[in-house]
Amino acid sequence: MARTSKVETQPKEVTHLNIIESFSEFKDTKNIDKVTLMNVIEDVFKAMLRKRYETDENFDIIVNPDKGDVEIWRNRTIVEDDKIENPNTQIAYSDAKKIEPDFEVGEEVTEPVNFLDFSRRAILAVRQNLSSRISQLEKESLYEKYKNREGEIVSCEVYQIWKKEILMMDDEGNELILPRSEQIPSDFFKKGDTIRAVISKVEMNGNSPMIVLSRTSPVFLERLFETEVPEIFDGLITIKKIVREPGERAKVAVESYDDRIDPVGACVGVKGSRIHGIVRELKNENIDVINFTTNPTLFITRALNPAKITSIKINEETKHADVFLKPDQVSLAIGKGGHNIRLAARLTGYEIDVYRDSENYTEDVPLDEFADEIEGWILDELKSIGCDTAKSVLELNTEELVKRTDLEEETIKELRSILQKEFEA
Repeated sequence: MARTSKVETQPKEVTHLNIIESFSEFKDTKNIDKVTLMNVIEDVFKAMLRKRYETDENFDIIVNPDKGDVEIWRNRTIVEDDKIENPNTQIAYSDAKKIEPDFEVGEEVTEPVNFLDFSRRAILAVRQNLSSRISQLEKESLYEKYKNREGEIVSCEVYQIWKKEILMMDDEGNELILPRSEQIPSDFFKKGDTIRAVISKVEMNGNSPMIVLSRTSPVFLERLFETEVPEIFDGLITIKKIVREPGERAKVAVESYDDRIDPVGACVGVKGSRIHGIVRELKNENIDVINFTTNPTLFITRALNPAKITSIKINEETKHADVFLKPDQVSLAIGKGGHNIRLAARLTGYEIDVYRDSENYTEDVPLDEFADEIEGWILDELKSIGCDTAKSVLELNTEELVKRTDLEEETIKELRSILQKEFEA
């Protein structure tokens, strides 16, 4: 029966390499779990053993990451004094008896490895190797951590301000970058300020992760809405699309699949309570919340709010819309600096041109004024497809109206006749 004896020939502080004292920076390494840290330390010391003994197979490495202790034990088999072939894996019977008189040939002796037996250069190499491995692991772990969080909002502290970017620090001391191009034009920060931004991009720059933040991304605005509007966070309201000109204006198209929920009202809140916080965060950026619809005419009309549209002519093939407005509404449709019309075009996907009504242009008539001639349910059917005025109905031919409504062809011909008479008169 083989016996094992662990013999300490040197003081504990010599035979046990204490990580807390000698490698203290590695014990509480950020972003690396204990199991991975233990494996790295074990691999590094195995490399040291292989360099000295050509193998590490007969060594046991015990790592205690909580205390920072590392113990290395060498296992050797007892052989006759004249039969030693490998002094690393075998020990002479006469030497074994000095350790313990009861030892016999064939048994195994386990002894601690004394770190004083290694040169200072070897210990320094272990330290450098360990430092390099853990540093790389930290970088890879940090990359994975933030890569999985792309699109999330984070709060970081301003650490240093440069001409083209701001260096930020998170709660764990990790560095993040907020480029000038990703800041709202009216943003002004000083060292120590806490900034909210969205993680827009995480990539490896050489061997180091580069975490880029943004306050101009539409995703930032989307996450702010999720924070302020519970119905969006819970999925009861869906944000279909967001377009922004940071610091100036933004348009948000929302939709609810529950008829009991008014998506625009829910996003704005009572007396603007919900949207005011978002506006303040975005340095008073004007935010238009719009009901999404698949009806292009109605969607363009809503997107050009607050301008009141007289009529719209759409070319589906070229994705172009000609919008006609009263002279006093043109400037509202275009907006300050052209922001309103540009954002409306980006939101709807149509190239939009606005035109003033000519002097001879016949005023359009709301459908509600025909309530005494056309039944209410027919008017509601027309409104459901975005036709709120007489001209918006007449701009669609009979075939198109049959296709887009539940009305019969004869009914459509009759109501078209009624609407046409209004303009002929």
